[in-house]
Amino acid sequence: MTALLTRRPPALDAVRAAALPERIGSVASLAGIGAEVRGLPGAIGDLLLIGDGRARAEVVAVSGAGLTAMPLDPLDGIPAGAPVRSTGAAMRIPVGAGLLGRVLDATGRPIDGGGPVDAAGTATIDNAPPSALHRTRVDSALPLGVRVLDTLTTVGRGQRIGLFAGSGVGKSSLLSMIARGTDAEVSVIALIGERGREVREFLEDDLGPEGLARSVVIVSTADQPALMRVRAAFTATRIAESFREAGSHAVLMMDSLTRVAMAQREIGLAVGEPPATRGYPPSVFGLLARLLERAGTAEQGSVTGIYTVLVDGDDHNEPIADTARSILDGHVTLDRRLASGGHFPSVEVLSSVSRVAGKVCSPEQLAAARMLRQAMAARRDVQDLIDVGAYSRGANPLVDAALALDAEIAAFLQQRIDEAAPVALSWHRLADLAARLRGAAHG
Repeated sequence: MTALLTRRPPALDAVRAAALPERIGSVASLAGIGAEVRGLPGAIGDLLLIGDGRARAEVVAVSGAGLTAMPLDPLDGIPAGAPVRSTGAAMRIPVGAGLLGRVLDATGRPIDGGGPVDAAGTATIDNAPPSALHRTRVDSALPLGVRVLDTLTTVGRGQRIGLFAGSGVGKSSLLSMIARGTDAEVSVIALIGERGREVREFLEDDLGPEGLARSVVIVSTADQPALMRVRAAFTATRIAESFREAGSHAVLMMDSLTRVAMAQREIGLAVGEPPATRGYPPSVFGLLARLLERAGTAEQGSVTGIYTVLVDGDDHNEPIADTARSILDGHVTLDRRLASGGHFPSVEVLSSVSRVAGKVCSPEQLAAARMLRQAMAARRDVQDLIDVGAYSRGANPLVDAALALDAEIAAFLQQRIDEAAPVALSWHRLADLAARLRGAAHG
């Protein structure tokens, strides 16, 4: 009884909190892409409101002299000495099935003109990845509707794979084929650092009304602040995680991971981090690991991560590509030579690897894929001789088989951008092609 009498009602706590004096800091300086704030306590990740217009910014560094904040909104017209208020908490975003069919910005606000989102709740964008020992094994394939990927670089449900290529080689187009063709329950698509012109084209032409109805799209264009581009990646990942927590199997598609790293480089250099490999500060590589490890399987549900990686100067060993490849569970390499020759999708099969294919394909499927790869590899090894007319038929039966079925192999590997290939038919075509190669090589 005494405990009941002394317990304060929740409304009283709210009144007492509202009666506390508000602590207001000020902008000490604005330099580059950051703002120095004085007179205000805070922690990394806290959301600040700057100026009378309450422009949002996030604390990215803390020192004895004050806080360093990066803007989420434009800071045009903000003078030194402008008031700064702290929300005392990190940014929260809406989550839940009510987001399906919506287009959001990096902070979870709708930008599609469809009114407020019907969210089941809110969550902070930071989240711990599933425990390594509590992740379920990747043991089933996820059809993507792209023949060359479904058969020769098979993606498992809960896998993380990268699409690696230079600019203009077809990464975004391949991603749009996957968005339309996959049979995933939910797709979360992050368009980061894209040209503004391309966003509407992707939504209307590539995704379409049917694809958008089972998707959540997060957009942060190239002109937005660096922190918005980084936060878009974490917002998309957190929304995908919320579907996984509900037991669903979601696909997270991010275009592109490289632009996230470049945005983090801007932030790191602005707060005084030393440039390391090719100008990227150490925080970039730590951020990539934290971001990519959050996708995958959990005790229930899964997030299959598909990330495009822009390879600088077609150098597949540049720092971001090399780091991403070391973390991901597989990589698909797109080749400029194939793209310039009209071969689409321009997947270089012999340089592409899925590390879980052996766990999600049957022995017969693996044997058929191996047969085609062996024939393609044998032909590649003597391509110089073929080009100069120095190869003699009969020298290598496998090469002879590959040359005899050259048109059939090319037709199997290519696919129109508006075509969705049923996975069962894709495997049937590969089995038939492998049998013909085997027969020609041993005939």
